[in-house]
Amino acid sequence: MKKILATLALGLSLTSCQAQETEFSKESLGHKLTTTDNKDITFEEILKQNEGKVVVIEVWASWCSDCVKSMPQVKELKAKNPNVAFVNLSCDKTFDAWKTGIEKHNVTGENYLIKDGMKGEFGQSIKLDWIPRFIVLDKKGNIALFRAIEKDFDKIKETIEKSK
Repeated sequence: MKKILATLALGLSLTSCQAQETEFSKESLGHKLTTTDNKDITFEEILKQNEGKVVVIEVWASWCSDCVKSMPQVKELKAKNPNVAFVNLSCDKTFDAWKTGIEKHNVTGENYLIKDGMKGEFGQSIKLDWIPRFIVLDKKGNIALFRAIEKDFDKIKETIEKSK
């Protein structure tokens, strides 16, 4: 019985620590990413370009097998939600590998490269611990869903619908 109670207490404490983020940090917003034209752009500028829209941010990499496996579901999501902005942030290690991955996998939407990869400053600022990772913003730019992974497509779809 003690083991059951201890396990339950641990589970509750872990879930309570994973509070839903409501906005991005200043570090996240000021971080520079790379455009497909090899120019710098801040994360804040990317978000401003999509003001007034529901936004789905996908953090991925061409070397990530789970990312590649989830691509059919992502493409279906894009097809069923033409008024939603899809922003793809890649953790590829080089600009050339990223560009090749976009072409190889026909990644549509807005594409940007996270220069310092998954474990760098930007990844830490958005608490990136797994890819693919999805973040959904409502039309007001508020974070409606902060952490979803490839197994959470029902939750992603539901959040998109609620955010429209």
